[in-house]
Amino acid sequence: MQCFVGMLTVTDFINILHRYYKSPLVQIYELEEHKIETWREVYLNYSLHSLISIAPNSSLFDAVYSLIKNKIHRLPVIDPESGNVLSILTHKRILKFLHIFGSMIPKPRYLQKTVKELGIGTFKKIATVQENATVFEAISIFVETHVSALPVVNEEGKVVGLYSRFDVINLAAQKSYNNLDMPVKDSLHGRLHCLEGVLKCYPHETLEIIIDRIARAQVHRLVLVDENDFVRGIVSLSDLLQALVLTPAGVDALFS
Repeated sequence: MQCFVGMLTVTDFINILHRYYKSPLVQIYELEEHKIETWREVYLNYSLHSLISIAPNSSLFDAVYSLIKNKIHRLPVIDPESGNVLSILTHKRILKFLHIFGSMIPKPRYLQKTVKELGIGTFKKIATVQENATVFEAISIFVETHVSALPVVNEEGKVVGLYSRFDVINLAAQKSYNNLDMPVKDSLHGRLHCLEGVLKCYPHETLEIIIDRIARAQVHRLVLVDENDFVRGIVSLSDLLQALVLTPAGVDALFS
């Protein structure tokens, strides 16, 4: 029986870049030469963390609870007998299911309340990055704050884009991870078309509208802005699943 010991994620790639990058004049040879085992045991200390997974017969509630409690973005479904990974659950997949299933049952009244009334999202200490900041500065913020995306703001403080952890993978796809001194705005212009842009929402919009927008766009978050496009918060998939699944069951947001 095989045993899965961990997952290599975007976060790992970001940590490795942050650890090794020095300047555009110094090639990151270690990035392509080191083995995954070396990253896991020596550099990333993965031996201290066990892989969080779930069994096939577990409930959807258990899956949501595990994702939010452990602050992870991927939850492997592992067969207890063979040890095989049968599937990987994500916030996006679960919300998509709830969005489709929700159209078949009576809608709860709280879906008609606004984001402001419900207090859904993160509103304090929102990490942002200036559009003229370097990609390395953005990566440093990811490492320091553990957030998954940064609203990109201009000199006036208005949101003009969104730089997410998945955008960092674009550096690997284009073999441009040796020049992390490029401005964030240039990196966004060169991103792959399939990567998410910035989608906004407003405090006066209802939860139903927010869920529909994020599910249809298949993005991980919306930037909450005021009428002048100044960042006021972030509404993520975790926030929505908390509101839709855990809170109605009496499990408050204790994991923030």
